Amino acid sequence: MQRVDELEAENQALRQLLHKLTNDAAYNESVMQRFQERELGLLSAQDLPDLIERLTTGLRTSFGLESVRLVLLDPYGVVEELLGALGVQSCHIPHLYLERDVRATLDRYPDLHRPWLGPWVRRHQPFPSPQTPIRSEALLPLRQPDGLAGFLHLGSSDPKRFHPQQGTEFLDRLGRLAAVCLENAVNRERLRLSGLTDGLTGLYNRRHLDTRLAEEVARAKRHRLTLSCLFIDADHFKQINDRYGHAAGDQVLIALAKRIRDQLRTSDLAARYGGEEIAVLLPQTDLENASRLAERIREAIASSPVETTEGGTIPITVSIGVATLPQHAEASLDELARELLELADRQVYRAKETGRNRVCAAAPDA
Repeated sequence: MQRVDELEAENQALRQLLHKLTNDAAYNESVMQRFQERELGLLSAQDLPDLIERLTTGLRTSFGLESVRLVLLDPYGVVEELLGALGVQSCHIPHLYLERDVRATLDRYPDLHRPWLGPWVRRHQPFPSPQTPIRSEALLPLRQPDGLAGFLHLGSSDPKRFHPQQGTEFLDRLGRLAAVCLENAVNRERLRLSGLTDGLTGLYNRRHLDTRLAEEVARAKRHRLTLSCLFIDADHFKQINDRYGHAAGDQVLIALAKRIRDQLRTSDLAARYGGEEIAVLLPQTDLENASRLAERIREAIASSPVETTEGGTIPITVSIGVATLPQHAEASLDELARELLELADRQVYRAKETGRNRVCAAAPDA
């Protein structure tokens, strides 16, 4: 009889073990399915902003987490520039954080090579805490062939959701896939951008200016926003080429482009219009503020000569014309776009005729 009871107890224990294994298998299969769905989602992202959305909001929804944040190392502003080229400001993308100071960022993380799981640690977070308190977290390094690209922060209100003894195979695979997808997305945007930029100055080309101008005019009219334009023309540029040579003239144009870019917001667009002429679109900027910016650009360019690779210096000034989008209700969008450029262009000629190295602005609705 005792032997029968022992066998019954063993059978009960085996049934419980089988039940647990069955539940564990079902849970693991569910987890694997969610991971596979997210992997397919990442691989099918249309562009860089879409990928960022899928890596943050998409993962948070799929895995039922309170927080998913993406931190990317961007010491040279490459990602920020690519997003700006798409008309998206990085500061307006939820849950994305671009870090310029790589050393300070890396010092916050306990492991740069494999996922780290454990209780929430405040110093790991470069961003405000979500409304729901985070009790445990997983930090996934995003490693690419040329180094570390950043981290994914996964946060849960459940203190047992992420713990040091937990297996990290799925998370490690997710981090590696996310890193590859980010690298591919950035390379795709760079390739696309190369067809929109001027090879010498790195500014946008005339074709992209025309496209963005049409978009910005339509947006300004639809939402009743201001839109201004600068036309910047290097003074006596032909004399620079004649005196110093065309190679030196190219270096002057490169320096001009950099000094202009340094004064602009991410949402502004600077394009090489032709020769030594540069056009700048300033969304949501009225004539007064556009004129102030133009004056800052003029001062930045005139403040110091351009140093050439041969060791020489070339003094340079610019004439700048400023105009704002006319408010003619009866004009078409194409007509408004053309008129905006023509107004700014006329002001450049007025600046040159009145002495150069100055800013001239069109009267509103001139």
